[in-house]
Amino acid sequence: MTISTRKLNAFLSIKLPSAYLCGVRTTYIDDVQCKVSVKHRWINQNPFNSMFWAVQGMAAELTTGALVMSKIKASGKPISMLVANNNCSFAKKATGRINFICTEGAKIDEAIAQAITTGEGQTIWMKSVGTNEEGVEVSNFNFEWTLKLRS
Repeated sequence: MTISTRKLNAFLSIKLPSAYLCGVRTTYIDDVQCKVSVKHRWINQNPFNSMFWAVQGMAAELTTGALVMSKIKASGKPISMLVANNNCSFAKKATGRINFICTEGAKIDEAIAQAITTGEGQTIWMKSVGTNEEGVEVSNFNFEWTLKLRS
């Protein structure tokens, strides 16, 4: 069974209800990229009338995490995943619909292959960029994922 946008959104509603209630939704996923969208609304705003940074972080992390989950599932191996570190920068006020995209699926393939071959944990940095409806970058998130073959 492959991971699809519908399954990811159902997963959010059950396992990450705060993200689901804030409007975080997966719109596209394949082997290379994942896209997630969230609209600025009352429930996810900060006192400055823009999207709260943590909501942007949830959407950005989902773009990278969904790719990692998908690749682990495809490998058929018991591999654990965890965010070890992250950083972000904000370039513009996040209002309207914000779309996040991660296009680094190939990095995960290499890390999983190394983890399986060596039996050692691997780390990869993955980037997710958030843009507004005009295509202007509003935020940029980087997540360090650790992948380790379970014994």
